[in-house]
Amino acid sequence: MPTRPFQQVDVFTATPYQGNPLAVVLDGTGLSDAQLQRFANWTHLSETTFLLPPTEAGRAAGADYRVRIFDPVSELRFAGHPTLGSCHAWLQAGGQPQQPGLVVQECQVGLVRIRRDGSRLQFAAPPMQRSTLTPALMAQITAALGLLPQQVLATQMLDNGLPWLGLLLDSPQTVLALEPDHMALKNTGICVGVAGIHTAPADPLLEVRAFAAAVEVPEDPVTGSLNASLAQWLIADGFAPAQYQAAQGTRLNRQGRVHVYQDAGGQVWVGGDSVTCIEGRVLL
Repeated sequence: MPTRPFQQVDVFTATPYQGNPLAVVLDGTGLSDAQLQRFANWTHLSETTFLLPPTEAGRAAGADYRVRIFDPVSELRFAGHPTLGSCHAWLQAGGQPQQPGLVVQECQVGLVRIRRDGSRLQFAAPPMQRSTLTPALMAQITAALGLLPQQVLATQMLDNGLPWLGLLLDSPQTVLALEPDHMALKNTGICVGVAGIHTAPADPLLEVRAFAAAVEVPEDPVTGSLNASLAQWLIADGFAPAQYQAAQGTRLNRQGRVHVYQDAGGQVWVGGDSVTCIEGRVLL
C-alpha cells in the first residue's frame, strides 16, 4: 500500500488539543468509497477528509481543490470544521488559490468560499433550509436531553448540507448542565444542537453543545456546520446580533471558539483558528 501525506489539525482553536481534531489525507486520488469510509471509521474522529483535484466543472467555476468529508459511518455533503481544517492543511502543504486571499472549496453541497480574517480562516455558510419536527419526535428528543418544556425557548430543524435540530434554551447554564441519554438520542436518528445566550454582555455570547449519537459521535467538541445554521437562524429571527462569538466544548474540557459575522449582503461567515498537531504520511 502506498503512503500519502497526512495532517491532523485542531480546528476552532489556536492552542493545540483545545478544539476539534480533523484527520486530513492530502491526496485521496485512486481510493474507493469503501477505502475512504473504512479509514474514517478507523480514525473515529467526528470527521475525516480526503483532498482531491476539483472536477472539470468545479475548476471552471473557480474551485481550488475538492474535498470528500466522512464521519465514522457516512459521507457528508458539507461540514464546517472539516472545511476550515482542510483549507488550513491545503495551504500549509503549499496550496496556491487561483484568487489571492480567497480559497474556493468544492464539496458535495457545491462551491464554498473561504477567506482569511487576520490569522483565522472563515467560510461562507451555505444556504440553509428550515423545517419543523413532529411534536411526538420533539417530545422524544427533549425527554432524552432531560429538558423541561419551559427551558426550551425556540426550536428549528436546520439543514445547510448537514441536518441539525437546533434548540435555543433559556440559559448557558442549562446548556452546560445537560446529561443526555445518548442511546435515546441515537434511536431518534436526529443530530441535536443546543445553544444558550448570555443575557448580560459577554464574550462569548453563545454556549453551544452538539449531540450526534446518530452518527456515532455522542458529543462533538466544536461544530462549524451547526454554528453556521444556528447563526443563520438566530440572527434572522432576532435572537442574536450580526456579529458574535460562540463557545463550544466546555463540558469536554475544550475551549473551542467560533467567530460569526453577517456581512451587509446578508451572508453569514463562520471562522476560527486552526493548528496542525500531527504531520507525516499515512499508509492508505
